[in-house]
Amino acid sequence: MIAEVAAVLAPVFVMAAIGYAWRLTGAPFDMAFVTRMIMYVAGPCLVFTSLSRLTLPLAQFWGMVGAMIVVTLGVAAVSAVLIKLLGLPLRSFLPALTLGNTGNLGLPLCLFAFGEEGLGLAVAVYVTNSLLQFTFVPLLHSRVSVVRTLFSTPMLYGAAAGLTVLIADVHVPVWLANTLSTLGDLLIPLMLMALGNTIGGLKAHNLPRALGLGGARLAISFVVGVGVSFALGLRGVAQGVLVLQGAMPAAVFSYLFAAHYERDADDIAGIVLVSTLLGALLLPFLVSYALWLAR
Repeated sequence: MIAEVAAVLAPVFVMAAIGYAWRLTGAPFDMAFVTRMIMYVAGPCLVFTSLSRLTLPLAQFWGMVGAMIVVTLGVAAVSAVLIKLLGLPLRSFLPALTLGNTGNLGLPLCLFAFGEEGLGLAVAVYVTNSLLQFTFVPLLHSRVSVVRTLFSTPMLYGAAAGLTVLIADVHVPVWLANTLSTLGDLLIPLMLMALGNTIGGLKAHNLPRALGLGGARLAISFVVGVGVSFALGLRGVAQGVLVLQGAMPAAVFSYLFAAHYERDADDIAGIVLVSTLLGALLLPFLVSYALWLAR
């Protein structure tokens, strides 16, 4: 089991460490360019490739989407109560406590832990999380059109195209399939190096609050994820993926949105930083548990 867990975690830590070390050297790292590559090129290509080659039943894919929505609603409900009890602004803190890092961390962990089947299910979670992130989070912060924001999310088109190809059994030319697959392969290294680089620049200005809320993010999401997985009767890889993805640290995009809308960005940076560092310490136990569930 130790060797199995190490095989999952080592690539993740090494790639994130490269991004972190890059930050320490002071060398230029064009985060805006990398983010655009992730959102507009690599992300949609990986989603398309994974879905168009999906080998598991579509019902299982949609079941994972539904399960993740239930987990998100459950985490949001518990987090909202906690935030209100602490007297903090809901619009600022709810996204950070509700949405996890299912892309930067979740996708590679599920790929290395469960292979292509796990990646297909993890993509279902990632697409669901991304659509929620880029529609309802901006809606929390400002008056925007959910429909307009939804249809300007590139991940949606990658998912729609991939599912269309899969359901209609469309033959994708080899040259195009290879091109999209290669571009999609950029996603995980770029995400992990961007994560390491971003974490290297974050600071926890209010450490007690960051520790409390960062820890709460991990605890709430893990308990809700495990509870939902058993309540819905998930078994095997599907249960392992839902628990692993559900328990990810706070999404980096929560900080980016908070900074963009000027809503307690320093506090949100602390939550992202602390939950990521705590999550890294707990990952061996989390991955071990997820692998055990999948057996």
